[in-house]
Amino acid sequence: MTRELGIRIEGIEVFAFHGVLPEEKAQGQEFVFDVEVVPNSDRACDTDTLDDAVDYGAVTEAVVAIATAESVDLIEHLADRIASDLIERFPIERVTVSVHKPHAPIRAAFGDVIVTVTRTA
Repeated sequence: MTRELGIRIEGIEVFAFHGVLPEEKAQGQEFVFDVEVVPNSDRACDTDTLDDAVDYGAVTEAVVAIATAESVDLIEHLADRIASDLIERFPIERVTVSVHKPHAPIRAAFGDVIVTVTRTA
């Protein structure tokens, strides 16, 4: 029997100062992050111990720390920076990071702007 464990964290809200326009960097805005990781092992399913799991609280803290640390122009760059850091920091084989920019400076009615990056270890 084969199984693949996936962990999804949706709706991580962060106020940060990313964007190309000077007012985006000066005033800041809300960003929302969704992260899905596939751990290197599914051992936690059997052992029921945090030592064998990917700590999703720590993953969330890492996303917030990276998103608020340094301003970037493009959310593509931000998504990739987060994905790369998570691959290095946690025992995961694949990570997908989506960055939502619901208040992007677009001169039309829209629901959301979302950029998604997937990285594999």
